[in-house]
Amino acid sequence: MVSIMNEALQLEVGHRVLEVGAGSGWHAATIADIIAPKDAPRSEWGHVYTVEIIHGLAEAARKNIMNTGYGDRVTIICADGSMGHIEKAPYDRVLVTAAAPDVPKPLIEQLKPSGIMLIPVGGVPLFQSLIKVSKDADGKISKESLGGVAFVPLTGQYGHQF
Repeated sequence: MVSIMNEALQLEVGHRVLEVGAGSGWHAATIADIIAPKDAPRSEWGHVYTVEIIHGLAEAARKNIMNTGYGDRVTIICADGSMGHIEKAPYDRVLVTAAAPDVPKPLIEQLKPSGIMLIPVGGVPLFQSLIKVSKDADGKISKESLGGVAFVPLTGQYGHQF
């Protein structure tokens, strides 16, 4: 799924990426390897900002990112990812790794023109659709389903309310 999502994001060197749901940090590290490869000049590097709502997961992801050498290309933030991370917006790409009831408005607002977002949308517990949200150069939004997926629920203000 990580490879499928990275390919659908059409990642490029220099992109600024917002990931919602850091988990272990693995997905952020794979993105960093694409947008900020060690063999590219540092001035061309992109950056991954990954937001995790669960404190323990954020700390584990931070430790994993530092231990694997990606700390200069990935920033872990413990906060409500359904709200995005306005401080570093706008983003070339937004990746959400938890299923939302709908596409959160703040994430669309933080996506750059010509940007792409991937987000699982649907109910819980197990079946959702992976939605590719594209924002054209004029800011017009289009959505495309990439098929069925199963993710944990997004929590927070724009997530599922239990």
